[in-house]
Amino acid sequence: MPDAIHGTDRRPLVVGTSLFDYADQVSAAVPMSCRRTGRCRECVVEVRQGAERLSPRTEPEFYLAGGFRLACQAHIEDDEGDVEFAIIRRRLRILGPSDVPITDIDPVVTLDEHAVRYAGQPIDLPRAHVLGLAIDIGTTTVVFQLIDLLTGRPIGGAALENPQRFGGSDVMTRISYEQDYPGAMRAALRRALNHELRDLYRALGVDRHEVYEAMIVANSTMRDLFFDLDIAPIGQSPYRSITEQAMRDGAEATTWLRRRGHEVGLLMHPHGRVVGAPLVASHVGADIAADLVAVDFAAGSGIRMLVDIGTNTEVVVTDGTRILAASCPAGPAFEGGLIRFGMPGADGAIETVSLQGDEFAFETIGATAPTGICGSGLVDILAELRRRDWMNTEGRFHEGLDELTIAPEQGITFSRSDASLLAQAKAANACGQRILLRRLGVTAEQVDQVYLAGGFANAINIPNAIAIGLLAPVPVDRVRRVGNAALNGAAALLLSSRRRDALQAMVDRIEHVELETEPDFFELFVDGCRFVPIAA
Repeated sequence: MPDAIHGTDRRPLVVGTSLFDYADQVSAAVPMSCRRTGRCRECVVEVRQGAERLSPRTEPEFYLAGGFRLACQAHIEDDEGDVEFAIIRRRLRILGPSDVPITDIDPVVTLDEHAVRYAGQPIDLPRAHVLGLAIDIGTTTVVFQLIDLLTGRPIGGAALENPQRFGGSDVMTRISYEQDYPGAMRAALRRALNHELRDLYRALGVDRHEVYEAMIVANSTMRDLFFDLDIAPIGQSPYRSITEQAMRDGAEATTWLRRRGHEVGLLMHPHGRVVGAPLVASHVGADIAADLVAVDFAAGSGIRMLVDIGTNTEVVVTDGTRILAASCPAGPAFEGGLIRFGMPGADGAIETVSLQGDEFAFETIGATAPTGICGSGLVDILAELRRRDWMNTEGRFHEGLDELTIAPEQGITFSRSDASLLAQAKAANACGQRILLRRLGVTAEQVDQVYLAGGFANAINIPNAIAIGLLAPVPVDRVRRVGNAALNGAAALLLSSRRRDALQAMVDRIEHVELETEPDFFELFVDGCRFVPIAA
């Protein structure tokens, strides 16, 4: 009998039943705050198989294209085949800042016996708490932290899948989507963030009026989209935010953004401030600026490289005098996007893989039954296949196979098509590292320190990443994982006016490199698609 499928859970199809009902049956938590009327538009799911067996789209679903539906609106109309769907706003494993308070603080928000003040000006009467939010908006994930502005102590946080995925898996497709459905993605993110904040405030006994400042870090597109700015210019040459262009034209002194809480619809004090950290240049955004703050990039010594791997990977290198930065359009493959059984780092994701004899052994996040493979698991699979010669350098499998079974009981496989997508994502990363090191006149062996930033980079097996050509062949003992450096940097900026000034001074020094302008870029990209170490 045909089934409704969510992950590895299956239930028989019944005409008239909604996808939300099926999610209930398998205990899958679908976001919702409107009693399934379609008004909140939070219950977005991706229909991966059998979309033609569902009821037609309703008016609340007008902004959804492709395989995306609202679970409460999509009902089974034809029970002659399987229907498979996935929730796109899941809670993820949190990779937040250190629990150790930041003690060297000089926040913009202060408290005295008379008032809570913002930059010295009264904003509220004294309250029990004076809090701020550090928010890292990634293309794939969103992470935030609630912080005591007077002590520097983090008191709570959460991570979730970015609900804007219905607009595309990368920034360029989202820019295009925004032109067709203005405001839809911004509204989806605002609803999701406020839903999570409401839950956190309730759990901690916090009044939203006690949150006086939010520091937003994100790539250029995600940042400007959050602040309701026109993002179309970022999608066309010279790929600049309107804030960057305004600064270049002399109309603005900086790319920092500042709004009141009520202007962006964030659940906080309505007259508190929401601050967007500055951009570096083009697609090298505020998240990378925050990374540099977190690792104190300007104050180090020797040859250093920061690599923040994501849908859009960024690379920054310095020799202590020059600082070069570039953006690498890697796509979402290493974050699970487009891969048949790919998924973000949530419970059930296969995160480590090894070949034991002729079978794959693996571990999952949460030690639960596998439901997919996250980025670190994909890196391990590629490295193991190369190590055992089950895959050649061009990604072809041994014995002419088109796919390999990773988890037989759950039917989770890895295909040649998956390997091809990962090869292209890897090539973008390889080009960025190789070109910037060459521009600086150094080799990988000369690099004294590599900072690996982001949730994916924090989880990968570094020797495996080097072996397949995802990371430059820097000696492993010189590679340092720095966790969610963007969120750490956002927290540091939230707590310090001095750091904000220092960041602006550093951003002004950075030289932006457009990789595609290199004469041999195409040759380097093709070479980067091979599963071999990056040429030193």
